[in-house]
Amino acid sequence: MAWELPMSRIAPALRTSVPAIAIAASAVFCSLGLTGKPPGLLSNPPELHAKNHALSLTLHAAIASDGKNSFYFHGRPNAPTLRLSPGDQLKITYINDLPAKPQESCAMTPCMDMTNLHFHGLTVSPNAPQDDVLDMWAMPGQALRYTVEIPKDHPPGLYWYHTHPHGESHRQVLDGMSGALVIEGIASYFPPLAGLPERVLVVRGRSIVNDPQSADLKHRVELDSDVCGAEPETPEEIMTVNGAVRPRIEIAPGQRQFWRLVNASADRYVDLQLEGQTFEIVAMDGMPMALHDPNHRTRMADHVLLPPAGRLEAIVTGPAAGTPRHLISRCVDTGPDGDPNPAMVLADMVSRSAPDSTPKTSESHFKPSLKAVDLTAEEKTPPRFIVMFTEDKNGFYINGEKFAPDAVPMVRAKVGVYQHWRIVNATGELHPMHIHQVHFLAYAENERPIAEPMWLDTVNVPYRGSVDLIMDFTDPVIRGMSVFHCHLLNHEDKGMMAKILFE
Repeated sequence: MAWELPMSRIAPALRTSVPAIAIAASAVFCSLGLTGKPPGLLSNPPELHAKNHALSLTLHAAIASDGKNSFYFHGRPNAPTLRLSPGDQLKITYINDLPAKPQESCAMTPCMDMTNLHFHGLTVSPNAPQDDVLDMWAMPGQALRYTVEIPKDHPPGLYWYHTHPHGESHRQVLDGMSGALVIEGIASYFPPLAGLPERVLVVRGRSIVNDPQSADLKHRVELDSDVCGAEPETPEEIMTVNGAVRPRIEIAPGQRQFWRLVNASADRYVDLQLEGQTFEIVAMDGMPMALHDPNHRTRMADHVLLPPAGRLEAIVTGPAAGTPRHLISRCVDTGPDGDPNPAMVLADMVSRSAPDSTPKTSESHFKPSLKAVDLTAEEKTPPRFIVMFTEDKNGFYINGEKFAPDAVPMVRAKVGVYQHWRIVNATGELHPMHIHQVHFLAYAENERPIAEPMWLDTVNVPYRGSVDLIMDFTDPVIRGMSVFHCHLLNHEDKGMMAKILFE
């Protein structure tokens, strides 16, 4: 089945090409030595579960043994998966133990080692002490205290949390300062998920610039060519899964597993493909398929393009015994001005023989909240707001303006309505557009209807092209000052972000 959504120009796959789907749209940071040993088995990141409708933890920002910035939990460089249910409260004490004199360089100088948190994709308040990235930030030696109220009707699915200090976001997220966040209850939208082994996969970029193991790392992931598309530079990153370079994923022949994967890269796409297999997609960007289309609760896909910050939740089936299969990221042509995004192997699927101890997806007792809406009339209206991405040698811009912390909101949106927005990319490279607090329906690319529109919170905008969206501003919880930006975080750091006031 060929299913197209806002997409880049996709170059040939690492191996045999199959019919395409393109969706517009390490947890423990570690540095692995390459000694010829077989890669380890994939394990889920450590998990924290809410109890009595609350989850409280203390998280530190500190320097790891390899000199990179890292989240620390219980004295170790961990980014635990946070698991909550609709109606729960998340409380995080976030302590900045980074040095007062930064050890790394930033997109914009000078570095200050300030930090904060963003709860990506959650429909929660943008005001302090919740998902506030504008006024909540901590300098070294300071602490932030977040109290995030998860609405009782919040869609279940995969979300994530990461740092978001303007000017330093790219450096911190590239170092691995991110983790998965799960809102429970997705089986209420697709009951066959209950009891399936569940894997959380956090995919991150790992810089190989000035890395003495660069050649071995490239060989490990089968990065055979330094050329992909029209980009002039050589690759600067490989991808890891849960902090590991090309781990093995155990799955029995014919076994169905539920995979929840986030592209937590700071600036790289992953075009996911399971060789010879298909993904049965249950949710994208935390939004269950059934929520807006209860008659079509899943969609089949041969490969899925995830921009930075995109999430895929899908059922996969184990291949026949003795049949090698690889989870790969296909080559993505990011445009003549884009960064190299070559094909590579992310992980190997291997047959399981021992009893399966992988955590199982819980049966859900939540009543699904279906939101089938007819947006045809709004789709036919002229865009109520146009976002224009541009760039030059001095930086990156939205509607000709660079972000400034003291800027007035670029746009105001009335809470309680749907709005048609058009995102125009006037540059020679891909840009993924993300807006905080809300999801949107991506329904047209280059002013042509998309066959099967998708609800997302991060959309790929083709270079020298456009996408049309219906923004969902209907939830009153979003009132306050928020932002939208390019999720190539080096672009956001250099100015490609703007404020929006929900009123």
